[in-house]
Amino acid sequence: MNDEWSILQNGNDIRGVADDGIIGETVTLSTAKVEALGKGFVRWLWRHEGHRHLSIAVGMDCRLTGPMFIHSLEQAITHLGSDVLNCGVTSTPAMLMSTSMPDVNADGAIMITGSHMTFNYNGLKFFHNGADISKEELAEIIEIASVEVDDNSQVYGDVHICNLQAKYARVLRNKILEELSDAPNPQLPLEGLKIVVDAGNGAGGFFATRVLKHLGADITGSQFLVPDGRFPNHMPNPEDYEAMCSLEEAVKNSNADLGIIFDSDVDRVAIVDNEGRNYNRNEFVALASAIVLEQHPNTKIVTDSITSNGLDRFIVNILGGRHCRYQRGYRNVIAEAKRLNENGEECWLAVETSGHAAFRENNFYDDGAYFAIKVVIKLAKLKRAGKTLYSLIEKLPVPAEAMECRLRVKADDFGRVADDTMAGLRQFVSQVRGWEEVNKNHEGLRVLCPNDKEQGWFLIRRSLHEAVLPLNIESEVAGGAQEIANKLKLYFRNIRNIDSTSLYK
Repeated sequence: MNDEWSILQNGNDIRGVADDGIIGETVTLSTAKVEALGKGFVRWLWRHEGHRHLSIAVGMDCRLTGPMFIHSLEQAITHLGSDVLNCGVTSTPAMLMSTSMPDVNADGAIMITGSHMTFNYNGLKFFHNGADISKEELAEIIEIASVEVDDNSQVYGDVHICNLQAKYARVLRNKILEELSDAPNPQLPLEGLKIVVDAGNGAGGFFATRVLKHLGADITGSQFLVPDGRFPNHMPNPEDYEAMCSLEEAVKNSNADLGIIFDSDVDRVAIVDNEGRNYNRNEFVALASAIVLEQHPNTKIVTDSITSNGLDRFIVNILGGRHCRYQRGYRNVIAEAKRLNENGEECWLAVETSGHAAFRENNFYDDGAYFAIKVVIKLAKLKRAGKTLYSLIEKLPVPAEAMECRLRVKADDFGRVADDTMAGLRQFVSQVRGWEEVNKNHEGLRVLCPNDKEQGWFLIRRSLHEAVLPLNIESEVAGGAQEIANKLKLYFRNIRNIDSTSLYK
């Protein structure tokens, strides 16, 4: 596989520059490549399905290049004799479910999405048998796509329109109706709740109109529900500061009970409560854990590696659960949760601080809308009891200080430089009085810093997607994070090929 193909693989996904709208960013994901990848997926499915007349669902988020990529995939798939289910603008979780929904039952599915990337990016996610494909399987598809083969079918497939989002919305509504069957009005169980949804002009607007409003919620104040691939208001990203501020303001102005924000393809989410407090990162994980542990006491919660010590104490000591930190990356976290269950160790939640959450009851699908309905259901019950959402996490220990730095590696051989840097830092840590490496750690280097002026920890790891070493520091005392950072500066000031300027900001 040559570089022009290999650079498109981003873990389990295809991702690249699809639009020349930004000067200096060259298009890497063209219609020709998308068509080749579509054919590669069909040929890959031939090996797994045992027959050649397939039904493949194709959907997109709202990006401007989405329609032309759908056309490319239609050409590729039908020319190989298979049918296309054109799902139009939809969400990634819905596309995943299209391969397991009885009334859709697609042999495979392709979601066209650039996730939280800027408007000029786009990408492809592939699904088969109710799951996303592995990075090894994606490499196989790319390899097949990169080899030109003239194997167009004598009989072309057909294109059918599939209103997948309506089917998916019905699944979500039915879950709410089931859980709130004891509501005063069982057919409109969300009556009396005012909920603001911010879709960021992505694909999530349906959640307000087809789920919440349909069940009696007041969605006045919801914003940016109409898909627009230019993202004219803010980036559809629950970790984006401007996006969260916009939702907080909308919740306060509407005097709403709850705010919900999605990324462009609805696999990530964050929450804002009636007081305007946002629940992302540690608070997001704490909220999900509180809901799950009430239903499944003592279950294990799998999180990503950057969760705080305070969150660990909250899950274990306050909620009575068990906590497993694992490698960052929602697919890693989900895979570990599945592995635990397969080995007989009960785990009902895999959750990442970036806004990904997957519940065992929902087949561990990575689904932002499902997390949102879990919160809505819980809020409806709490409000009837005269309680607030915040009551679920009010005992979560919050650090006095937290900082995140991104140390850029200025070398082509990122892996070697990163490994050498981490090895040297491990030795440096062993020489600092009081510092102690956490041995049971699945990713990077995590160090406890218990000295009086520090009282915190730091984690440094290799980025999944960039030539960067992300560094997270937390402290339970004022000035503690900076004390830890100052010691780390002593090490990094002598390291070539590492840009540590973010430590000084």
